[in-house]
Amino acid sequence: MHILDRIIQDKKKEVDLKKSIIPTSQLEQSILFTKPTISLADNLRNSKSGIIAEHKRRSPSKAVINQKVSVQDVAISYENAGVCGMSVLTDGKYFGGSLDDLLLARASANIPLLRKEFIIDEYQLLEAKSYGADVILLIATVLTRQEIKQLSEFAKSLQLDVLLEVHNQEELEKSIMPSIDMLGVNNRNLKTFEVSTQISKDLSELIPNDFVKVSESGISSIEAIKDLQQYDYQGFLIGENFMKTENPGESCINFVKELEQS
Repeated sequence: MHILDRIIQDKKKEVDLKKSIIPTSQLEQSILFTKPTISLADNLRNSKSGIIAEHKRRSPSKAVINQKVSVQDVAISYENAGVCGMSVLTDGKYFGGSLDDLLLARASANIPLLRKEFIIDEYQLLEAKSYGADVILLIATVLTRQEIKQLSEFAKSLQLDVLLEVHNQEELEKSIMPSIDMLGVNNRNLKTFEVSTQISKDLSELIPNDFVKVSESGISSIEAIKDLQQYDYQGFLIGENFMKTENPGESCINFVKELEQS
């Protein structure tokens, strides 16, 4: 079984279990549920750097990235660096994250927070909102067009921004709809885990200008960003490049400073 299939299978069990323990009414009573959200899409449109910095402890392809740093410290440093938003991994089994990480990031920084998760159910969107997220990720590979429509429209009803992730032209074509704010191209091949920004370049012309274009994975240099900006990309999701260092926040501050001066 492919790793993604395994993740989704486990995610369905996890969501069913959570539904049986925490009713949606309890999520809706969270103090954060009524908090106005901050638009990541707007931030990206008005930014020179377009950096979305990630907090990620580990991944299926890399057993350990960084288990030492606290979410609070990273969130504060990312905000000080002037990033457009922060991506927080909330999957526990495969990425070592949790909804508590989202909560701690929300308590520490006033920047758009993306809940990075394998979303398959509206329940997870209520969770995202109640734990302080401003943005949710939908992954075209694991969703039908109807599911993308249903989940993205529900997210918009909660005032959440929607980042839709694609890997190829077929996924892109099934995903274009008004309830999407940002279209993200993942440069990582999910079958081989190889990374190439050529995927972002190839798909750039097919993405309508109504959407903010975001390039994800494998971006580790100023040159890569400058190159992708020529293809009208306004957002750059950077995860491991900062997290694999001893001080992700400091690495991010130096990177953004260099990018803005270049």
